[in-house]
Amino acid sequence: MTKIEISKLDKRFSKGNKYIDALSNIDLVINEGEFVCLLGPSGCGKTTLLRILANLEKPSNGYVKIHSQNKKQTPTQSMVFQENGVIPWLTVEENVAFGLKMRHTPEEFTQKQTDYYINKVGLSNFRKLYPKELSGGMKQRVSIARAFANDPEILLMDEPFAALDEQNKFILQEELLTIWQETEKTVLFITHSIDEALLLSDRILLMSAQPGQIVKDIKLNIPRPRSIEQVRSVSEITEIFLEIWEHLQREVKQTRLI
Repeated sequence: MTKIEISKLDKRFSKGNKYIDALSNIDLVINEGEFVCLLGPSGCGKTTLLRILANLEKPSNGYVKIHSQNKKQTPTQSMVFQENGVIPWLTVEENVAFGLKMRHTPEEFTQKQTDYYINKVGLSNFRKLYPKELSGGMKQRVSIARAFANDPEILLMDEPFAALDEQNKFILQEELLTIWQETEKTVLFITHSIDEALLLSDRILLMSAQPGQIVKDIKLNIPRPRSIEQVRSVSEITEIFLEIWEHLQREVKQTRLI
């Protein structure tokens, strides 16, 4: 079943008396339950596309259609940002419950969801702490728990692990995949890491330099669960890695010529 449908989408920003074309002619279909990664050079419009899907930006042309299972459910989408998005004056528990409380969900349901996802991301012993008492990795766990607790149909993730050390990154990648496989949410995930995309996704969408276009859709017919050892050693995956690496190299050079 189609979950996200994008057709002929353009995005233009005005800057003074000039225009910047961020996205051009984006056509994309993402099916329900798919984990899709977006890769492209810096400035190619990846975050702009996510923000349009999150209703934080409006397209200049074209349309986006979300095929919702439940027209009354809100929110349809939740977003996890690159920088931690936790609220500093709320505890871990209050942060995770925040979206549910804003929707005025029943107290029993709110508590059940909050408890479940705090436990899932390994923060049960830290639920009463404030963000200033947490490490960067723990703050991102709070953001992920809050996003899933809110029970969206679509999860939009903008380089959520980019600022973490390798060990914490691998741990959170595994936790994210575990929760995703249990919930079957549709995920659109921005990353600059080819390893991360190969480890996490069902499909990898390669974007061109600005204005961003989707120039290749790579489907990964690689069994799960995957390990980082597989990603770095299996010949089939290595070939895909090199294809993506060469694409990024070409596009980065293109940006320097503009």
